[in-house]
Amino acid sequence: MRVRTVAAAAALLVAVVVAMQAQSPAPTFPDAQASDPSAMGWMVGAPPPAGKIVRFADSTHYKFPQTRWAFSHMRELVPTVAVPRGAGPVSPLPRAEQRALDAVTFTPLGQYGTLTWKDAFDANYTDGVVVLHRGRIVYERYGGALTPERQHITFSVTKSFTSALAGILMAEGKLDERAAVGSYVPELQRSAFGDATIRQLLDMTTGLDYSEDYNDVTSPVWDLGRAVGFLPMPPGYTKPSTSYAYLASLAKQGQHGAQFVYKTPNTDALAWVLRRVSGQPLNELFRERIFAKLGAEQDAYYLLDSTGVEFAGGGLHMSLRDLARFGEAMRLDGRFNGQQIVPRAYVDDVRRGGNRDLFTANGSYKTLPGGSYRSMWWVHHNAHGAYSARGIHGQAIYVDPMAEMVIVRFASHPLGGNVGIDPMSLPAYDAIARRLMEKP
Repeated sequence: MRVRTVAAAAALLVAVVVAMQAQSPAPTFPDAQASDPSAMGWMVGAPPPAGKIVRFADSTHYKFPQTRWAFSHMRELVPTVAVPRGAGPVSPLPRAEQRALDAVTFTPLGQYGTLTWKDAFDANYTDGVVVLHRGRIVYERYGGALTPERQHITFSVTKSFTSALAGILMAEGKLDERAAVGSYVPELQRSAFGDATIRQLLDMTTGLDYSEDYNDVTSPVWDLGRAVGFLPMPPGYTKPSTSYAYLASLAKQGQHGAQFVYKTPNTDALAWVLRRVSGQPLNELFRERIFAKLGAEQDAYYLLDSTGVEFAGGGLHMSLRDLARFGEAMRLDGRFNGQQIVPRAYVDDVRRGGNRDLFTANGSYKTLPGGSYRSMWWVHHNAHGAYSARGIHGQAIYVDPMAEMVIVRFASHPLGGNVGIDPMSLPAYDAIARRLMEKP
């Protein structure tokens, strides 16, 4: 039986996710239409009414449904640094739109009814989605507060860009994946990272006394958020208040290389190494090596901590079509806009995937059975050889080599972890891929 309304589908999905996570009771949220930023009137007026102001200082920028406005307006709320698009021409993304894709149906994980691709847009609280097929835009749609010209926070999709920069420096012989982090950054020698290798950072197999539980306000991930500048510090806060201080404070727990556990500080430690090796701030390194070569339409920008350090694990903001350009470069063996942007060897290594036993042993990624993690990319090991960059609240680059397809999405889903979003998203991506393979 077909699920009759998007609201019902979203509610059922939340129930499925809660069951998967063994949490109770199930949270409830206003649906996409009720939480639409325009309908709610966030930040409208001069000044806006008191109850319609979104602020960083009181953390309303990270409270749903205010997030549906804030994720597309972060530069108005926090310190950032621009990544200029460069002076070159915009690289073309030819259009061959297929509005019939709206009618493609799929069955969400854990459900019996079907939804359409069009239904899933609101069910996922999507702010924007672009589908490329053989480099052509076959589908593009926006919602929430996002427009084609506006940048949106990518959250942990940022990690995959940081990893790509590491891949470039490794190909140039400037970075050795077998070397210890402390050999590049002596300030981290006494921390958990000191004897970890660059490869262990990339694959998140370090042993850190740290957890990343978005549902637990006492989890260290919230202290990381304060240190990197994403969250305000409460009065009397005494924990490390900058990115570098936070990284240096982390202690070791267990052995490096023993298991895969997703931990954002690995990426920011890697970025510290990249800055030290290149002699450049991360925003300049990214501009020079990747972004200026893409033929981007809009500038990008990074969120900064209180000392001007970029949040490498989740602070990059881009426009949706520019995100699609990078996804297409990854599909095309690292080549785009007439030049090799990312080394082919890096892309090939990502596609092969990481240690699947370490990934499976973790037990936390039930929506990615048989998957792995390599160089800060999620490798699905499905029949199409798909791999993806993923961020909380629904951000994604999904590359399907067999279908010659790239899907990029920005969203402001009320649930943070991808386990709450995958049941709707992954079957939808697969359904679109199969349809595109049927129709050249």
